[in-house]
Amino acid sequence: MTQQFAITPDVPWLAPLAGYSDLPFRMLSRSYGCGPACSEMVSVKGMAFKNSGTRRLIATCPEDDPMILQLFGSEAQYFHPVMEKLVSMGYRNFDLNAGCPVRKVLKSGSGVQLMEDLDKLVELAAIMVEKARQHPLGGRVGVKFRLGFNKGEEVFLDLARRLEDTGVDWVTLHPRYGKQMFAGQADWAKLAELKRAVSIPVIGSGDLFAAEAGVRCLDETGIDAVMFARGALFDPSIFARFIALRKGTPLPVRDGALLSEIVREHIRLTRLFEGDTRSFRKIRSIIPRYAKGLKGIRALRASLLECRDWEDLERAAAVIRDLEPADPEAPYPLVDDLCQ
Repeated sequence: MTQQFAITPDVPWLAPLAGYSDLPFRMLSRSYGCGPACSEMVSVKGMAFKNSGTRRLIATCPEDDPMILQLFGSEAQYFHPVMEKLVSMGYRNFDLNAGCPVRKVLKSGSGVQLMEDLDKLVELAAIMVEKARQHPLGGRVGVKFRLGFNKGEEVFLDLARRLEDTGVDWVTLHPRYGKQMFAGQADWAKLAELKRAVSIPVIGSGDLFAAEAGVRCLDETGIDAVMFARGALFDPSIFARFIALRKGTPLPVRDGALLSEIVREHIRLTRLFEGDTRSFRKIRSIIPRYAKGLKGIRALRASLLECRDWEDLERAAAVIRDLEPADPEAPYPLVDDLCQ
């Protein structure tokens, strides 16, 4: 990946979402105006031991640019060779996951568990900065974190200042504590505090379920950009909606026709970039999420389960166009196993 990118309020980001922000979904998001798009989180240790599953996670293409490759891990000895390998492969933009609160990640001392040991966290970020800068065009590194690990123990400001001194290019804050998982509300006021504390760009994440929330978050906090996570999962056109709101132009109508277009394109991209049995089952399970709020979703889900090939899938999904309009005010359900 070679594109140098600017971090601006008008260009929305796609969050790193475990199990979702793969190459097909990143490309789908880009078609609706997403700028920088993060990969699913990739285990540094898995990369070091050549785990076969990491190949799919780091898959990209020239059009998938700028792509931010997000890494997680806690052992410095693996970061050195893995970063060297990735830079030699052409990867240029990286992110360190210090915010995932899922138990299986915490057990390895990774994710938001790193916020219990800021020295280690900063050490890992420093390795990434050093190695990324060896890219011929110059690499960039960000770090995504939360307010702290335990509720009330805020270390995010100290951490951000130390990361800035280390040479990190941007920071992303999900303003909840690690122990909160996704409970309660994201405290956007902390984003404003972080923006005042550092001079590097600050990106905001958390409770941005609709484009309107993204615009409001920017207005209230003064941060440099917003990153959509769960909002994008249920409506990838959230990026186009956000851009339209920022420009003051008409918003896309979220109806059966738009959702049908989204589904058709996601199927096409999945088949193009992956096309195997695993990806077929995955996209088949994802389609009903796009149809949330449309009547007839139960029958749609049943028909999708009967599909045995890509053509069956396209025919079954085509009925979305004729379903009654979605309710744009319907709340989005929590998806607790996502690492944002």
